[in-house]
Amino acid sequence: MARFFPRSIRNVIASAAAVGALLAQAPVQAAETQVWKDIQAAGVLRCGAAVAAPYVMRDAASGQYSGYFVDLCRDFGEKVLKVKVDFVDTSWDNLVAGLQSSKWDLAMALNQTPERALAVAFSVPATDYQVSLLVNKDNPKFAGAGNSVADYDKEGVTFAVMSGTAGDKLISAAVKNGKIMRLPGMDETRLAVMSRRADVLVDANDTNHLFALANPDWTKEVLPEPALAKQGVSFGLRRDISAADLEVLNIYLTQRRETGEIEALVDKASAEVNAAAKPAQ
Repeated sequence: MARFFPRSIRNVIASAAAVGALLAQAPVQAAETQVWKDIQAAGVLRCGAAVAAPYVMRDAASGQYSGYFVDLCRDFGEKVLKVKVDFVDTSWDNLVAGLQSSKWDLAMALNQTPERALAVAFSVPATDYQVSLLVNKDNPKFAGAGNSVADYDKEGVTFAVMSGTAGDKLISAAVKNGKIMRLPGMDETRLAVMSRRADVLVDANDTNHLFALANPDWTKEVLPEPALAKQGVSFGLRRDISAADLEVLNIYLTQRRETGEIEALVDKASAEVNAAAKPAQ
């Protein structure tokens, strides 16, 4: 037989049920906020390291890691979390899987993609990946040219790009008037521009930046506006990280990026790559 309670009793029962539901949720929410605390308790931050200059580099002789994501990971661990930092050698194929299985706490230098976001969480970008252009700054064809691809897309202009790359696909869709020279490798594209057989080098902005630093006398870097392609390059974290814990890393990266410190680390890593590439005198 149905029982009917006075309204005051029904309100008490409803309030008790609501409190019970909140208490039931509390342990789950508390567990989600333990990422940094667990790392601090363990005394070590583990950073998954797949090599790609200038983001992550490893000296074959010493086993020591360098690169600007390495610098950021080490600095965050030592100065923010105040723990030891270990770098765990891995490959790009295993970087996400190792994060999911807790083999490391941070995955370094992951490009943000929707597909990866289904598997991991991303920090705010430390830097941006995009396809850039590199030209001879004294080339009379580009007098007064700005940052639009259209400023360089003229009859008599040749774009050198590595065949089959993302840059090839993107520049092929954008160029209407110029000629595209597709070459098998990075060295060939660079030589084409150095010898002036081509006018524009099309490549990822980080590798073009390395080339520009090695040849400051004649190179000019151009980041197209609007961008041909642009992705954030971030730290990957476990997808169940709490918003509060993620915010700690995001604030750290935002401050370092806005003060120009990350840009300085990029230049430092790029100079290291170029120095290693020079033949011994």
